Amino acid sequence: MLDLKHILLPWLLALCITFPLAFAVSEDLLWRNYHIHVTNDLPSEPHGEPSLYLHCKSKNKDLGEKSMVQHEDYTWDTKINLWRTTLFFCHAVWVNHKEQYFDAFKATRDEDRCMVYHFSCLWSVKEDGIYFSNDELTWTNAYPW
Repeated sequence: MLDLKHILLPWLLALCITFPLAFAVSEDLLWRNYHIHVTNDLPSEPHGEPSLYLHCKSKNKDLGEKSMVQHEDYTWDTKINLWRTTLFFCHAVWVNHKEQYFDAFKATRDEDRCMVYHFSCLWSVKEDGIYFSNDELTWTNAYPW
């Protein structure tokens, strides 16, 4: 008769060694803070009135609405969850002009590309759309109005 202890013990030992090692490899990325910046680069409104209204949230966290004047920066940090489903989306309203929804942080898309510049995802809201950069030098119109 087989002794269950002799069969299970090596498997349990292997799991005890392998699981922490596998988790340690990804732990650095999973628990890393990613910085999301959305800057209002729209033309200034008369009398210094806000030209952009931004409302950003995830499934579990509502960051609230923000009225932004020209060159104001809206910033928050997030971590990637274990399942890599972390997602923050925003509703941008250019006062009296246009509005657009955009994904400000999507783990599967941004975990690598936002590592380039201090783990930052940079967004700029301009007259022709919402631009993305991961280095402050190269900007791409990711969400045209």
